[in-house]
Amino acid sequence: MNDPITSQRDDADTLLVVIVNFRTAELVVDCLASLAGEIGTPRAFRVVVTDNASGDGSVERLDRTIHEQGWEGWATVRPLARNGGFAWGNNEAIRPALASEAPPRYVLLLNPDTVVRPGALAALVAFMDDRPEVGIAGSRLEDPDGTAQWSAFRFHSVLGELGDGLRLAAADRLLARWRVAAPPPPGPSPCPTDWVAGASMIVRREVFESIGLLDDKYFMYYEEADFCLRARRAGWPCWYVPAARVVHLVGQSSGVTDRRAAGRRLPAYWFRARRHYFLSNHGPAKTVLADLAWLCGFASYRLRRALVRRPDPAPERVLVDFIRHNFHLPVFGR
Repeated sequence: MNDPITSQRDDADTLLVVIVNFRTAELVVDCLASLAGEIGTPRAFRVVVTDNASGDGSVERLDRTIHEQGWEGWATVRPLARNGGFAWGNNEAIRPALASEAPPRYVLLLNPDTVVRPGALAALVAFMDDRPEVGIAGSRLEDPDGTAQWSAFRFHSVLGELGDGLRLAAADRLLARWRVAAPPPPGPSPCPTDWVAGASMIVRREVFESIGLLDDKYFMYYEEADFCLRARRAGWPCWYVPAARVVHLVGQSSGVTDRRAAGRRLPAYWFRARRHYFLSNHGPAKTVLADLAWLCGFASYRLRRALVRRPDPAPERVLVDFIRHNFHLPVFGR
């Protein structure tokens, strides 16, 4: 049986859930359906779906479904004038909620390509209630069959970029403590981590009051790592809560299923986000070092592949794109 969220205050919502939609209405409907069983008291839980100017009938489709399913008491759709990206779309719901007379205790960022397992939101809220010193917590993301996905991460660093470029098992072992994508932590117990995926990330209201909203200079990617790093520096740690299980249909909302997948070219905003993260958090010198570390590592990877005549599963034209976006050198065949 679900353990629905119940309000501990009469004057405010316990939890505000924000879902950013861009032309994924059917996924949002499935996500909302999974949330329906999580509701406790009427003022304990509400959902705002911000629509980033989809222009495909998403707003009408979602409004109609919410009415037909009787979800008006806890779910609303907020059309936005433009597609400002993930951080901007979340901020457009968070900002007015925090400025209201009764701001929520917690805000949950939730991807449209997720399905919430029974009790997941209650587990997150209970954890945050029990650990008032924790500012941010993330769910265990998993495939539909229950296989755990990467859900808890380390902050990006120069050595982490070197390992990412090398793509070598021996280097992964040697640089294990700097690897961004670590294997899912074993066991059912919550544990501290550097940052968690924005696909399901709960944030205490006081964190926003301390460090501000998400940085909407990120269109997509790196924004949750940046936010968790800013929170860490302000004294708010981040934790991973495996009891909060959420199915994540990876990439269904962004169109980028795996940034190492063959045959796909990484979008320009991925490179811009990476560069903004390093510049804003580590400064120009470390940004150059991180760029060179990745470039040297990836050049070594490409050479190894060529020598053994094995196919390259890296994203299409990733080396050319990386050089163009980070070193601003002229390249051929853009």
